[in-house]
Amino acid sequence: MTTPVEQETSEVEEVGAEDKPWLTVVWNDPVNLMSYVTYVLQKIFGYSREKATRLMLDVHHKGRAIVSSGSKEKVETDVAKLHAAGLWATMQRDS
Repeated sequence: MTTPVEQETSEVEEVGAEDKPWLTVVWNDPVNLMSYVTYVLQKIFGYSREKATRLMLDVHHKGRAIVSSGSKEKVETDVAKLHAAGLWATMQRDS
């Protein structure tokens, strides 16, 4: 049997998890040119050349970059667009 305090804590943790946004992560790959990754980020997200270049360099040097965030549905759409462009992308919850 659980105490009311334990039940309240569990409910708060669940609500907190639902409030966290989803993240779109682009991963480094050995296939796509850096210029192409920059181009795709500009076209899909409307980023400036400078911002797209910064994100591409994060992908290149750090192995990944978070390129968008939002609701699960929005991020699923973003990942699908990146896949269609040939980039390796995943989604995850913000920590």
